[in-house]
Amino acid sequence: MSEISFKGERVITYGDLPAIGEKAPHFDLIKTDLSKAKLEDFKGKRVILNIFPSIDTGVCATSVRNFNERATDLDNTVVLCISRDLPFAQKRFVNDEGLKNVINLSDFKEREFGKDYGVEMITGPLEGLLSRAVIVLDENLNVIHTQQVPDIVEEPNYLAALKTLL
Repeated sequence: MSEISFKGERVITYGDLPAIGEKAPHFDLIKTDLSKAKLEDFKGKRVILNIFPSIDTGVCATSVRNFNERATDLDNTVVLCISRDLPFAQKRFVNDEGLKNVINLSDFKEREFGKDYGVEMITGPLEGLLSRAVIVLDENLNVIHTQQVPDIVEEPNYLAALKTLL
C-alpha cells in the first residue's frame, strides 16, 4: 500500500505502482464508444498512462489537456487517460475540448485496473476512485517511468514523464 494525500488528508491506495523494468499488468478498459481496450492493443507503441480520479475536476482536466498538447510531437506514442468516469463523461470532455491526441479509457466496469496498478484509493473522501499517477511504457509494454503524485490536488511532473521518451 502507498500513502498519498488529498488536500493534506492521509489517503491509502490499494498497492504500489508497477516497478520500473516490469512488464505492465494486463488490463481490459472501456473506450468512449463502449468497446474494450486491452493493454496488448498498444504493443509496439510507447504508452503514457495518465491516471486520475475524475475528468470533471480541474486538475484532472488540466492533466488531460497538458498531455494532449505535449505528446503531439512524440513519435510512436499514445496517451491513455484512465479514470473510473463513465465513458459518456470522458467522451463529452474530449469533444467539448476538441482533444485529438489522447484516448480516454474507463475502469468503471471491471474495476481491476486500480488494484492491478496500485492506484485505487481505499481510504479518504475519494475512496473507490483512482489516484493521480503517471506510468510510461516502452514499445514492449515494460514500465520505464512511474510517478504517484503525493497529493491528489497537485499536477503530475509532465516533463519527467516525457523525458523518458526523448
